[in-house]
Amino acid sequence: MTATEQQPLGSPFSADSTAEDVLAGRDLSGMTAVVTGGYSGLGLETTRILTAAGARVVVPARRPDVARDALREMQGSEVIPMDLADLDSVRSAAAHIGDRIDRIDLLMAVAGVMATPERRVGPGWEGQLTANHFGHFTLTGELYPLLAAAGGARVVVNSSAGHTLTGIRWHDPHFRTGYDQWLAYGQAKTANSLFAVHLDALGRGDGVRAFALHPGKIITGLQREMTLQEQIERGWVDEHGHVVGADFKTPSQGAATGLWAATSPLLDARGGLYLEDCDIARVSAPGTPMDDGGVRAYAIDPEEAARLWDLSVAATGATPIPG
Repeated sequence: MTATEQQPLGSPFSADSTAEDVLAGRDLSGMTAVVTGGYSGLGLETTRILTAAGARVVVPARRPDVARDALREMQGSEVIPMDLADLDSVRSAAAHIGDRIDRIDLLMAVAGVMATPERRVGPGWEGQLTANHFGHFTLTGELYPLLAAAGGARVVVNSSAGHTLTGIRWHDPHFRTGYDQWLAYGQAKTANSLFAVHLDALGRGDGVRAFALHPGKIITGLQREMTLQEQIERGWVDEHGHVVGADFKTPSQGAATGLWAATSPLLDARGGLYLEDCDIARVSAPGTPMDDGGVRAYAIDPEEAARLWDLSVAATGATPIPG
């Protein structure tokens, strides 16, 4: 990836485009997708549109009963139990997926947590980095042979404008001292972006291309760890919990960029890019407001991406992807 590639293409879609707009007229019959978090919020919209277009969609879910209930009318969807914060669970889910299918055309990492209270998982890892990054990192590594078998797979990772809060805290990635729920979230979202950069560098020889994205501001279950008062103070909702921010997207609009990333022919032979509003994002200057859009240079830096990859392999014991 070069800086010249990280700039808008002039996509026919925009911030107002919906998931239906992006996939209008597309026939995805014969394609198989894995969508983490594919049973609520943006993930549910993603599963709905993909199955409507004819794709088979496998949904790994931390709450499989809830997922099956949410997806019961979506023909072509199936649920596999998986908890992203439990890497044994992730490996088990990947093995179950491998027993059922022989290729994956789309892997969409939609699941995530945001601004949670301090949680320690595994060997004392910080919870948001684990669920948002290590879990998806491990899942992708386990499923990589199925991605390579597709001969043109795409991996789409939901990052966020929250990445502007901080780069990777190399001195203390697990917040051993001074936990901050928003910096932990920001670091995890930077990790999501860097993951796509290095995965793309390693996978392109096998036709596996990767993208990260900001879906836009949407009120979904992602905010479940925040109090109503916190959301009011941020100008997101009123005292009744109703969305009041004028720049919020609907869930369908929020799912659109991920679906564009997964299917747009404009992205053929491209990868390692950060997307927003159904286009490639521009690089934003340090210190510009989060809501002004764009991606910070540190979140798409190839050297930072390679360093995070090495850290992630060492932490998780994941099988290295040949590059």
